[in-house]
Amino acid sequence: MNGRRHLTSSRNEVSRDLIVTESSKKKQALLDMLPILTELRHAVDMQAALETCVEEGNFSKAFQVLSEYLQLLDGLSELSAVQELSRGVEVWLGKALQKLDSLLLEVCQDFKEDGFLTVVDAYALIGDVPGLAEKIQSFFMQEVLSESHSALRTSLQEDVENPNTQTSRYEQYISFSLKTVEYIFSVGFFPYRLTYSDLCTRIPESKFRQCLLAALAVLFKLMCSYDAITSFQLEDEVSYNPYDGSAASSSGSPWFLLRKDAVTFVSHALHRGRRNLWQLTTSRVAVLLSSSAVSSTSIHQFLRNYEDLSIFILAGEAFCGIEAAEFRQKLKSICEAYFSAFHRQNIYALKMVMEKENWQIMPLDTIQVVSFPGLVGDGAALIVSSDRSPSSRSHDSRSVRPVVSGSKRGGFFYWQEHGNPFSSKLNGSSEEYSDSLHSNGLTSQGSGNTDKIGRHAKSSPKSGDVNHVNGTTLSEDENEDLHADFIDEDSQLPSRISKPSHSRHNSLRTNDEDMTAQTGSSLSILRLMDKYARLMQKLEIVNVEFFKGICQLFEIFFHFVFESFCEHNVQPSGKGLNPYKLKNALSRISQDCDQWIKSQSTSFSSSSPTSLSASFSHMDVTPTSPPSHLNHTSFGLKERCAGADTISLVAKLLHRSKAHLQSMLLQKNGAVVEDFYAHLVDAVPELTMQIHRTTAKQLLHINGYVDRVANAKWEVKELGLEHNGYVDLLLGEFKHYKTRLAHGGISKEVQDLLLEYGLENVAETLIEGLSRVKRCTDEGRALMSLDLQVLINGLKHFVSFDVRPKLQIVETFIKAYYLPETEYVHWSRVHPEYSKSQIVGLVNLVATMKGWKRKTRLEVLEKIE
Repeated sequence: MNGRRHLTSSRNEVSRDLIVTESSKKKQALLDMLPILTELRHAVDMQAALETCVEEGNFSKAFQVLSEYLQLLDGLSELSAVQELSRGVEVWLGKALQKLDSLLLEVCQDFKEDGFLTVVDAYALIGDVPGLAEKIQSFFMQEVLSESHSALRTSLQEDVENPNTQTSRYEQYISFSLKTVEYIFSVGFFPYRLTYSDLCTRIPESKFRQCLLAALAVLFKLMCSYDAITSFQLEDEVSYNPYDGSAASSSGSPWFLLRKDAVTFVSHALHRGRRNLWQLTTSRVAVLLSSSAVSSTSIHQFLRNYEDLSIFILAGEAFCGIEAAEFRQKLKSICEAYFSAFHRQNIYALKMVMEKENWQIMPLDTIQVVSFPGLVGDGAALIVSSDRSPSSRSHDSRSVRPVVSGSKRGGFFYWQEHGNPFSSKLNGSSEEYSDSLHSNGLTSQGSGNTDKIGRHAKSSPKSGDVNHVNGTTLSEDENEDLHADFIDEDSQLPSRISKPSHSRHNSLRTNDEDMTAQTGSSLSILRLMDKYARLMQKLEIVNVEFFKGICQLFEIFFHFVFESFCEHNVQPSGKGLNPYKLKNALSRISQDCDQWIKSQSTSFSSSSPTSLSASFSHMDVTPTSPPSHLNHTSFGLKERCAGADTISLVAKLLHRSKAHLQSMLLQKNGAVVEDFYAHLVDAVPELTMQIHRTTAKQLLHINGYVDRVANAKWEVKELGLEHNGYVDLLLGEFKHYKTRLAHGGISKEVQDLLLEYGLENVAETLIEGLSRVKRCTDEGRALMSLDLQVLINGLKHFVSFDVRPKLQIVETFIKAYYLPETEYVHWSRVHPEYSKSQIVGLVNLVATMKGWKRKTRLEVLEKIE
């Protein structure tokens, strides 16, 4: 009984001990799990900390925590929960890098030092600084593509998305809907659905400048941000340690050295890639410039676009450190294409003026306000650069050569310091309008006053209740444009003629005594030349093309004057009318301006005085029956003298402008200027001489006297005291000729010149008539001398100068009758003033009357020919 009780008691005790042992094991197992659970709890807290750091933008601390977090998870890798946490790390890292890239993109768009350092610190901790450099380069490339496309799309949608804010919401909605539909149908596309190149080809002319400025503004901003990152340097100061929030000396801090190395690596990598970014940038602008709106815009807007593109090129060359040769060539080709269309339009306009030309000298009061300062070097610019524009401050130093100074602060720092030159223009349309008004000083006195007016207008927009414009008092509420004198043809803006308030020094006005012989066509061509000369200053890249345009304008005017007043046929003697330089000039013009002069020849022939002149030159005019057209000879005489005077005036102004034109061209193009002046401008005196000679030939009606002289009786046996009857008739014609000149309304100097050319026509007529004589005795030759002497004595009463030198050529021809047969070959060579037909006629007459052998006559003629 007792034994059973003891066994039961022992069993119970053992059971209790086993329970205690089992509980102890469980406790030990729980105690062993506590560190693991603690670490898991710490991992969860670290995961939350990672999310918090990323949300707060503290990527450096986040990646520091991430390193510890990954080490912690690595020690618990056998746990299934840890595997889930590891997969969560990959998701978190993707989100963190995405957010970091978003911050990096913001830095690329608009550089901020804090954001950049945050990104650099993060990638330095990751150990992927080369990847950061590549990513920055890639981001900038993407931004160039996306921002330029967005700028165009926004500019094209701006009109339809900005209704008038003063209208009601319903009216805005209706207006917006109508504008949208109208815009889509007029332009033919939805801007947001087209690629960049398609948008460029469909930009309307009215929106092109806005699109260009918008594109240049965003591209310039990206270049500034890129340069800011490239040139960023850490200062050697106390630097904040993002690990623990403490401050450490930059000279000994490992963190600062790590950051500095990362910044330096990124800077060098971006420095090497800046040319790639510039090439992509210029390619986007080049695509934009392929729009047809470039060549269809006005010259005023084209000059503004050219100025902006020039500024952009200079900034880009300072940015990348090399000359933008390819893009400059692209801009040059665009300017050449625009000049071609611009020049063609001006030539058509000039031709229209010339076709209506009546060759009347314009009144002096009409041309007093006209000047051509651009030709002589003190003309106003066609546009005035903005005072804030970098080009207006350093145009002289930067327009000649590009700024090539690498990526150091000395290169692009100038542009960074002065801000975006395109954003101000894009946002300040009113200032551009004001500048364009000031630029119209080209119609007044020059650029000096307009600059002062512009600065004054900007500094004091409201200086009282009244404004004074050119002496006219305007109230503040009155629109100044209503008082405009004209609409400027360049800017299409209302402008006024400034009253002269300063001396005219070099600006060559047309009211000088020698500059008053202006006609409508001469004023038109001089105004065009003056505009071309000023465009040579603005569009330096193609200024030689504008000079060639000046040459073509003068060539067309030269040919027009020749067609109007000079004969195209030859004299009855077969001797050409045109002197050597004049022939060369006309030959050159036919080569250079063939496309222009072909179309004008037919129109000129019907409206110019040449149609009347041709009828006179081919008539066999007799002294008893002059043509009916001679009733209006005095009117034609003034026209012809006006034509000679006006072409001389244009040539004189070109001579005064030669030095200035040469100074604007490169030295290698100096030969172009010399060639133009030597072959064309210097041929003007011969042209004016030929005009006056043709005038004398047409007004002195002696064409029929060639046959009268030839058919007179020269085969006489005795010399009488009477001269032939044609002498008196010739004197009568010359007297009528002098009377026409005296009553023609021309100057005394021109009258004497025409009388001199009239004497040359008389001498030529006598020589031609005498060379056609078939039979003549020695007494007949003496009668010829008698006729000449009587004629000389009679002509002395009509002219104030000595007549004999002008008729000496006739006397020499008469005396040649007495030469021996062996002297005629030598005589013909020393007297080139006689034509071949005249010398042959003389030899045949002498051979017939003196009984030369046929063989001798043929030998002499053969040698002469």
